[in-house]
Amino acid sequence: MAQLSKQKALKKIGVLNLQGAVSEHLNALTNIDNVQAIAVKDAVQLADLDGLVIPGGESTAISRLINQNNLATAIKQMAHQGKGILGTCAGLVLCGCSTSQNEVEQLKLIDICVERNGFGRQINSFETSLDIATIGKHIPAIFIRAPYIAKAGDQVKQLAFVNGHCVMAQQDNILVCSFHSELSDDNRIINYFVDLC
Repeated sequence: MAQLSKQKALKKIGVLNLQGAVSEHLNALTNIDNVQAIAVKDAVQLADLDGLVIPGGESTAISRLINQNNLATAIKQMAHQGKGILGTCAGLVLCGCSTSQNEVEQLKLIDICVERNGFGRQINSFETSLDIATIGKHIPAIFIRAPYIAKAGDQVKQLAFVNGHCVMAQQDNILVCSFHSELSDDNRIINYFVDLC
């Protein structure tokens, strides 16, 4: 009996399969024992999930495809039900409430104002190591045309910074990061997210 209670319950985590780093997130999730990772494209699939990843990619393209596929309401419903949502890079932009440029229709899941491409263009991509109090030390962080959080509401926990800019934050069941944790072999951030779900 004791052995059964130690096993973690299986969690179904979806990766929004519209554009961007979908396969990388699916691979990272598949490496966690108690996770069934699923690529999702429609609202019906969302209802059955414990959590959702909105991956990096092109935020304007993903925003447009979310609307074309009538996914916005279902994603917001997941968030309101307390299911975990992880927004990575472009996903961070989409989860936010406002940006300095208004061409992206945001989901308003976390009370942040986002600076899109805040760290510069593709040529300005970089890698660093972060200490995140709730997760661990020396976590590899890969920044590719990365945004940053310019402003955060009182309910938002700002978890990590680079050059004074917030690059990771959490508000209840919503977790966002500017960088691509799925591109490293270190799965501590993905594990932390799964635990939220």
